Amino acid sequence: MSETVQVLLNEQEVNERIAALGKQISEDYAGKQVHLICVLKGGVFFMCELAKRITIPVSMDFMSVSSYGNDTKSSVVVKIVKDLDEAIEGKDVLVVEDIIDSGRTLSYLLENLRNRKPKNRIPLWRREKPSTTG
Repeated sequence: MSETVQVLLNEQEVNERIAALGKQISEDYAGKQVHLICVLKGGVFFMCELAKRITIPVSMDFMSVSSYGNDTKSSVVVKIVKDLDEAIEGKDVLVVEDIIDSGRTLSYLLENLRNRKPKNRIPLWRREKPSTTG
């Protein structure tokens, strides 16, 4: 099977955008520590690159959440496969997610995290799932 890959951003453009996000986060949370939560597995490399460019103290944790089970279509049931290792109560939290499909899993995740009483409203850094229709 032959696939065509379209480059949307070259490596330099990606690095510039990540640097700009790191600068923005550093400015928005100046004088504070930010706690990044990565939704595994797709966001891990992006989160690491982002964390390197944030100039304020950063801590990281990871979650794995699924609404797919053994299927490729999203189901109604959302399951936390791997939970956080640290409590987020009173922390300034940012969630790093790679792709959002229906939004059901992310909505569940954000509600779950907000119930853990972080200091902030939990902004989200992510990209939309690309369309598979032509």
